Amino acid sequence: MQYPYDISVVVPLFNEEESLPELVRWIGRVMHAHEFSYEVILVDDGSTDRSWEVIADISAEDNAVKGISFNRNYGKSAALNEGFKRCSGEVVITMDADLQDSPEEIPALYDMIKHQKFDLVSGWKQKRYDPLSKTIPTKLYNGATRKISGIKLHDFNCGLKAYRQIVVKSIEVHGEMHRYIPVIAKWNGFTRIGEKVVQHQERKYGTTKFGLERFVYGFLDLLSITFVSRFKKRPMHFFGTLGTLSFVMGIGITIWLILQKIMGAYRGGRVRDVVDQPLFFLALVAVIIGVQLFLAGFLAELISMASTRRNEYLIKDRVGALQR
Repeated sequence: MQYPYDISVVVPLFNEEESLPELVRWIGRVMHAHEFSYEVILVDDGSTDRSWEVIADISAEDNAVKGISFNRNYGKSAALNEGFKRCSGEVVITMDADLQDSPEEIPALYDMIKHQKFDLVSGWKQKRYDPLSKTIPTKLYNGATRKISGIKLHDFNCGLKAYRQIVVKSIEVHGEMHRYIPVIAKWNGFTRIGEKVVQHQERKYGTTKFGLERFVYGFLDLLSITFVSRFKKRPMHFFGTLGTLSFVMGIGITIWLILQKIMGAYRGGRVRDVVDQPLFFLALVAVIIGVQLFLAGFLAELISMASTRRNEYLIKDRVGALQR
């Protein structure tokens, strides 16, 4: 298959007006030095500074640079999703706009996708220039993600990654799930996932846009994506199994109570009425919950079959020739 470009570089950003010109020049130098055909897609995630004006100026001077501007701040996942939908390079590189990711890593990442036949390669910032308040929670988060996903990566959250185009065209990211793109890719059948140690630069301009709350949200998203990835196409398997177990348990307890009363009456002993025993009401609750879970699974199956609409985000403006 012929691609318009060797490489598409997708850069999500929020309030990065100072770093953008330097970043684009740096990417350009690397691309020209290695004779790559390329495009740079800058996705402005509702910046409140002059980022969009800077993108428009850069695009007017350099036709390799294209821009998308969101009407408001949707988050990094939304920005990546829009960039993925519109990129057209054979290899897709993602990187942050704050100059902490080095464009010098692009040729090696390209080689791992193009010639070593990886589906996805994630950067690993082995030496970081971040405070302990970020590095310690990051280690815990990466450990939990490795355990749950079975993917042996050291740094899931590294913004510097490379993909075959078919990978980014086959997945959707939303919420805070950009951290779990390797997990999403694996559960979509792209299992050749590699890792490369990359250089981590000290932040040159501005301040970080993420707080500690991202780790809380990230853990909740990990639970969500684990469930959705495993049961999205077969929700009845999850809800139906739990519902059946609960229903059978409730019915079983009720039958046991009835048999116990019958045997007691047969022996002539004093036996409490079934409805006078707390265990009966627990059994009744189990039956009701079982029916509700089964119905939830049935409705989820109907929704899963009927829902085909992809995420859409309100885009305020575009510059450059972008795929629609």
